[in-house]
Amino acid sequence: MSAGPAPAPPRPGAPAGAGANAADRLGLARRRRRAVLWTGGLLALLVVSVLVAVGAGAVAVPPATVAAVVGHHTLGWPAEQAWSPSQDAIVWQVRVPRVLLAVLVGAGLAVCGAALQAMVRNVLADPYLLGIGSGASSGAAAAILFGVGAGFGDYALQGSAFVGALAAALLVFLVARSAGTVTSVRLLLAGVAVGYALYAATSFLIFASGSAEGARSVLFWLLGSLGLARWGGPLAVVAVVVALTVALLALRGRRLDALAIGDDTALSLGVSPTAFRTRLLVLVSLCVGVLVAVSGSIGFVGLVVPHLARRAVGAAHARAVPVAALMGAVFLVWADVVARVALQPRELPIGIVTALVGAPFLLTLVRRLHTA
Repeated sequence: MSAGPAPAPPRPGAPAGAGANAADRLGLARRRRRAVLWTGGLLALLVVSVLVAVGAGAVAVPPATVAAVVGHHTLGWPAEQAWSPSQDAIVWQVRVPRVLLAVLVGAGLAVCGAALQAMVRNVLADPYLLGIGSGASSGAAAAILFGVGAGFGDYALQGSAFVGALAAALLVFLVARSAGTVTSVRLLLAGVAVGYALYAATSFLIFASGSAEGARSVLFWLLGSLGLARWGGPLAVVAVVVALTVALLALRGRRLDALAIGDDTALSLGVSPTAFRTRLLVLVSLCVGVLVAVSGSIGFVGLVVPHLARRAVGAAHARAVPVAALMGAVFLVWADVVARVALQPRELPIGIVTALVGAPFLLTLVRRLHTA
């Protein structure tokens, strides 16, 4: 297929850069069209994936029935129920909240990973690099093994995990700022140090409890699970937080681009690296804290998906962030399907599935960095 007519050469007497500017505008238009095509295609794929994923499981439900049940509960159509009460309960009460949570967690982890890779200028950064996941794990382990967080009522596990995540983020920020300026290297080193310390704290809690059943529960949660998904407050909170995070990161795409190039470039463009990095840390910490509190530690999504998004639509974050959100949503929906059906009737921790997919990608990335 032809790539289209080449841009016309500059007119005699035109500025020397006119041809280059025309080529730049043409390239920008092509990248925008490509981003629109990717966004539309991923949206369609996400809708199909949701319908299939809701129907998949120990009790299979056809996609047409899934669509009818969802339409009945949301739009009142069709008025007459042609499906059984058990199908209605399975689809609407159990699987729809779980699949929606997979969509939100996948999108949130993907965009947070993209932001962190720009923040610390490291292609191997992911949402758990700054110790947030380890903090949430310590809080969750304390809740499961010792009943900490009873004041949160039915949401003791989620509440304790969220508090642990925020405490870890605050500790990382204080350590990184102890020298005066929050740089990418200080954030990276502080996150790794705090993460290892909190991982050791979680291991100590498991050892000190002496409960084999509690240890299994903590391990399953550490590997990630969407089994806590229910209609109600937590799902709505996750939806609001993820939507705001995606919107804010996409709107600040140019600042993320400048930060990813370097602090000197950011300063020359009027962006304060320290102030912007601090705001990013707050936003990402809140989002990842909420996500880990409801799903546990699901690895590799925030590492793998941002790279795929940049390869699809380019490095500009204004385009890469929305595409990464959709890619992350689709990826985690299907990872959850595999986790539910691979070892029926038992459920496989979703973190195992994402690691099986992400590890080969990481090895490929490392190999390319080495050869480069």
